[in-house]
Amino acid sequence: MKTILQQLTSKQPLTRAEACQLLLRMTGAYYSETEIAAILMVYLMRPITGNELQGFKDAMMAQCVNIAFNVPTVDIVGSGGDGKNTFNISTLACFVTAACGVPVTKHGNYGASSVSGSSNVLERIGIRFTNQQETLQMQLETAGICFLHAPLFHPAMQAVAPVRKALGLRTFFNLLGPLVNPAQPAFRLIGTCNLATARLYRQVLEETRENYTLVHTTDGYDEITLTAPFKVWTSTTEQSRVAADLNLPTVAPSTLYGGTTPEAAADLFLRILKGRGSPAQASVVAINAAYAIAMVTGENIEMAYQRAFEALQNGAAYNTYQLLLQTQHKTHEPVIEHHRL
Repeated sequence: MKTILQQLTSKQPLTRAEACQLLLRMTGAYYSETEIAAILMVYLMRPITGNELQGFKDAMMAQCVNIAFNVPTVDIVGSGGDGKNTFNISTLACFVTAACGVPVTKHGNYGASSVSGSSNVLERIGIRFTNQQETLQMQLETAGICFLHAPLFHPAMQAVAPVRKALGLRTFFNLLGPLVNPAQPAFRLIGTCNLATARLYRQVLEETRENYTLVHTTDGYDEITLTAPFKVWTSTTEQSRVAADLNLPTVAPSTLYGGTTPEAAADLFLRILKGRGSPAQASVVAINAAYAIAMVTGENIEMAYQRAFEALQNGAAYNTYQLLLQTQHKTHEPVIEHHRL
């Protein structure tokens, strides 16, 4: 441990293999809570490298509950950390994307920087979490979407949960969330709250040769919010766009507010999902879904946006949620204790 801490504090980066070994030891009860806290604090004082993040990802995936599906899927997820407390844009975009015929395996967790994360809101609107392959496969086939609640797929994280809770700060584990979907979807739409995180993710995703789209709105949102110019990266392109480029109006930040309580967040989520949100709210959800749809289908963004917006307004997205609920009546699984990833 002393050698590792000396290497980290002297700003000598770990190799991918060293980072993988370090995380395996952190989650394998090899280190004390004090030692784990020391490691986490080092990374709060110096940036993580792409090789280190890739190594940490390797360790997470080596220990996760295996899950696989027989069709290519997409995940839409934000890195978090923007502190904006928006409504659950990415999760809503997942239902819209599924309603447009693109299968979604959504990986998520309880909120870290917002009142209500994807797991919070889905739990409140009646979605039960499971890690059972048969149930998730049935949900994907019936509704076109299933939800992978991170703690059920990454049990090794229980070893570091008390330390993370005691620190109460965002650590490199929060960066790992968008990268460690246990279904290993063929496509990923990831939002980042800053350019540094986008560059870091791009380095990792380029190395794994995954199909990805990274998005960032320049006023600090980890999604496309149409509040300011936004950046879009793929493996072959890099664009800077504004709402007017898509013949859409600029959105006021106040329209994205998610509420002060989990109950308010869930109520707003259902209102938007039913097509009763404001035009601005619907546009923001639809544009994020559009980039996911276009990535999978190859259609242009304008066409994908129209399909996504219509799915939200005509009830198709809400019907997708209803289908997901119906699958739960066919299964009876034991409640599993959750922890935060």
